[in-house]
Amino acid sequence: MADTTASSEMEKSGKIFVAGHRGLVGSAIVRKLQDHGFKNLVLRTHSELDLTSQSDVESFFATEKPVYVILAAAKVGGIHANNTYPADFIGVNLQIQTNVIHSAYTHGVKKLLFLGSSCIYPKFAPQPIPESALLTGPLEPTNEWYAIAKIAGIKMCQAYRIQHQWDAISGMPTNLYGPNDNFHPENSHVLPALMRRFHEAKANNADEVVVWGSGSPLREFLHVDDLADACVFLMDRYSGFEHVNVGSGVEVTIKELAELVKEVVGFKGKLVWDCTKPDGTPRKLMDNSKLASLGWTPKI
Repeated sequence: MADTTASSEMEKSGKIFVAGHRGLVGSAIVRKLQDHGFKNLVLRTHSELDLTSQSDVESFFATEKPVYVILAAAKVGGIHANNTYPADFIGVNLQIQTNVIHSAYTHGVKKLLFLGSSCIYPKFAPQPIPESALLTGPLEPTNEWYAIAKIAGIKMCQAYRIQHQWDAISGMPTNLYGPNDNFHPENSHVLPALMRRFHEAKANNADEVVVWGSGSPLREFLHVDDLADACVFLMDRYSGFEHVNVGSGVEVTIKELAELVKEVVGFKGKLVWDCTKPDGTPRKLMDNSKLASLGWTPKI
């Protein structure tokens, strides 16, 4: 499918709605936009604007009329959260993205960037994973609810591009870390979960820390400030049909990661692996060559 719109840089004075500005990703995007001299940002907390409410989102767009939208709002979580709240992960995410994408289009937004996640890819996708691997095989069962919603978001952007010639693009980040991460004891991702566990174990003088799985899976991590930089780059430079991977290209085993966190925190006890717990996908490395060919690489 050919690109139907030529990209042009965002106007510094253009009003930008960053949905999900308090989260890990959204807050980094706000910092990056401000660093780049964008002053006209529209931000709403969840209590000010419920993105799952179609009528609220509709009236927000009718009133504010943003020129650009970056959709970083989502219900996110690790394996445990996805297993426990599957209805929330599919339902809430479908509602948020459907409301925001549709209202953005109907109220004349010039360009929208939808953000997903690397979990959209099949469980046994080729490694590193190219964009073309999407929908070529079954998903990782532990997070398929979230993944299905995100895939629907990509397809929605593509459908609006085909039918309405509207400039909606999608970026798929790898595993992220950085300021404003979620450190919830049950619902967090692997890196903040490990940081919290070792920190608390050290504070409580515990003998050991138990980590789920075998430690063998490989994971790629990207600092959220790098992702934010890539988002501004894509808004300025990319107007294609296909989604774009955003990763670091570097991978580490969960075992190496746990040992690194243990060392940095200074926990002197034992590290125990609970092999009765699931490992998730064995390896998940993104092919970032498309973004690199456009001229962007991570700095951190």
